[in-house]
Amino acid sequence: MIQPERHPSTRPSAKESPKIAAQEQEAMPAAGPAALNSGPNSGLDDGQRLRAVASLGDPVRKDLFDLVRGAGHALSRDECAQALGLPKSTVRVHLDKLVEEQLLQVEYRKLGEKTGPGSGRPSKLYAVAQAEISVSVPPRHYDLAAALLAAAVQRSIDTGENVERSLAAVAHDEGRRLGAEAGSIHQLLATTGYSPEPDGEGGTIMANCPFHRLSQDHTGVVCSLNGSLLGGALEGCGDSVHDLAPDEEISHCCARLVPREV
Repeated sequence: MIQPERHPSTRPSAKESPKIAAQEQEAMPAAGPAALNSGPNSGLDDGQRLRAVASLGDPVRKDLFDLVRGAGHALSRDECAQALGLPKSTVRVHLDKLVEEQLLQVEYRKLGEKTGPGSGRPSKLYAVAQAEISVSVPPRHYDLAAALLAAAVQRSIDTGENVERSLAAVAHDEGRRLGAEAGSIHQLLATTGYSPEPDGEGGTIMANCPFHRLSQDHTGVVCSLNGSLLGGALEGCGDSVHDLAPDEEISHCCARLVPREV
């Protein structure tokens, strides 16, 4: 089994600020009931998708979006107001907000049979720009990392033990507890936010790192914590068919599960 302190890791080069991390946590509830499925060609980046889904958290905007999407053609402000029984001024504000968030788009077209001079000005119509949209916010467990780091420091103060050894011991013990509670390593990985995926060779890669932000600036400490936590989890689960191995290329985590060599 690999030693926690030797875990290598592959991390994105760009460092993200604590403010962005806080925004990520605040955005997580928006990916709940309001979220719809998104296609890969939606044209929106992650931030825009988050704002769009958050926008649909407003019940009036959600009703308007569903109305236009269900109509199958562009609708005028008057048609929307009549269908929902709302004042035109209220509907206009919310329609424009949906346009701003790129969920709807504006079309100008003359209504009725008359065309040419004297037929009146084109009407402003609203059509769906993004029929489906969702946001995937990777699960993070910074609270777990913080608790383990604090416990390791306290243990070091109380016993005089090296902080690195204290962290390894604390994380390993917590991993054993979590593993016993989960019952299987794959269940623990799923519930703790590692997003495990089979590698096609009997092993498992981690599609997500629950400690992503911390690992950006403190790679050695966090990957050591992670290795000890997962090592303890394997023991706690009573798993005798897997080992941990470093992963520098495939996972978004510093480790992966591999079949234990007999």
